[in-house]
Amino acid sequence: MSDNESKKLADKKDDFELVRATRKGDREAFGELVRKYQGKIYSLAYGMVGNPAAADDLAQEIFLKTYRNIKKFRFKSSFYTWLYRIALNTVITRRKKLREDKHLELKPQILDIQGSPYLPARLQGEKGDRAMTRKELRRDIRQALETLSDKHKAVVVMHDIEGIPHNDIAGIISCSEGTVRSRLHYARRRLREQLANWLE
Repeated sequence: MSDNESKKLADKKDDFELVRATRKGDREAFGELVRKYQGKIYSLAYGMVGNPAAADDLAQEIFLKTYRNIKKFRFKSSFYTWLYRIALNTVITRRKKLREDKHLELKPQILDIQGSPYLPARLQGEKGDRAMTRKELRRDIRQALETLSDKHKAVVVMHDIEGIPHNDIAGIISCSEGTVRSRLHYARRRLREQLANWLE
């Protein structure tokens, strides 16, 4: 067993213990779970809705739902997978109401051209062979992301922004790894099409 696999197994056991303690009324145990995952849940929400205030609200709502439904956790998957499933469902449900927000901001990582899966190497860095501004690029990437369906945007956010592996995403959205890869491939192709003016 690799060190990474050992760590995952230890985390899973630790989470199970915290879930059991939470069920017995130990709020500090749930606080530990919140502290452990709040950054990841906020990042998922922010990646999907692009608005810091909305992401804060969603993160709070997600943990509240998690606390209220903790007795429904069956210990068949990792707590992390179960929590992400609640998070993703909550975000998708609320996302439609937030689409008209005119002050959306993208998470900085997706705007970093360095290593982008959507833009060619010649456009990486602060200076490219064309006059481009961060404002224009931010606008175009935001618009491109909004052309994706929720299920395609979700895999882009989880994999390309959050760095979640294909197998974990498959567990979160209850599908095969092949489906995750297929959705990611389609989403990336769609984004490249939408960003064609930057690729010429």
